[in-house]
Amino acid sequence: MSTFAVVNPRSAGGRTAKAMGEIGAALKAALGDVIVGSTQRQGDATRLVAKALDQGYRRIVAIGGDGTLNEAVNGMFRDGAPIAPDAAFSFAMSGSGGDFKRSLGIEHELLPAIAALKDAAPRKIDLGRVTFIGDDGTPDTRLFLNIASFGLPGEIVNRVNRAGLAKRFGGPFAFRWHSTAAALTFRPWRVHLAVDDGFSQDISVSTVAICNGRYFGGGMKIAPEADIADGLFDIVVIAETGRRAMIARMNDIYSGAHVNHPNVKVLRGRKVTASPLNGPCFAERDGEGGMNLPATFEILPGALTLVI
Repeated sequence: MSTFAVVNPRSAGGRTAKAMGEIGAALKAALGDVIVGSTQRQGDATRLVAKALDQGYRRIVAIGGDGTLNEAVNGMFRDGAPIAPDAAFSFAMSGSGGDFKRSLGIEHELLPAIAALKDAAPRKIDLGRVTFIGDDGTPDTRLFLNIASFGLPGEIVNRVNRAGLAKRFGGPFAFRWHSTAAALTFRPWRVHLAVDDGFSQDISVSTVAICNGRYFGGGMKIAPEADIADGLFDIVVIAETGRRAMIARMNDIYSGAHVNHPNVKVLRGRKVTASPLNGPCFAERDGEGGMNLPATFEILPGALTLVI
């Protein structure tokens, strides 16, 4: 199978760029001849992957963080349909967060993860699709591998993506730092939330996470029971709560114990719609911002062939 690898050299605080020689050698040892393309700016991975598929490549390997994986998967689809239905997707994490890797239970570091691709087997997994309002006020649609969310996580992602010093200490530190900072200043969001045909309410929330995978935010176990191949989202709704209580219980989200709290509701469904009722509300998907409510989230069962 002809393989194209897209690499974000700026991932992992720039350490990926220093390891490009080792990455190339590891890819060749695991997969044979591989064409490697490097990203330079946001959106490059999407463009490079789409071009590679148009040229006949049928295995895509993404190397970088969760954002790089998100862009690469979006490059495999055009106008809502796969560019090449027989194409497969693989990845090796080299980013500051690594939440999708955690959701799959993968513990390999970068080079061992590439080596493991030699004997990897394919399986079908679900994707999420979100239609939202972009920062420029126009509607847009994107796919997500792992988790999309709004409320406090959207605010945190905006802060993290603008971060300087905190992000240099890694994704988990940056998210903990900015989660605490955002929790100190947040106000509850009033939204209308609907899930399939069985749930439709106006509610005050701090966080709503629409989960294909289990982890987000640099290691937060937001959806302990989520399954990337069951054709359903786990929708975690954290209702309005006091700032001090939110900060005190933040460690519960890292362990998954938060789902047992009375102000947390876990729903399951295929389609989620959310509209703001008291002003703008930021959203994110796979740690990428630039999203605002209103938004519609839909599950795409078995939409991606994952080889990992």
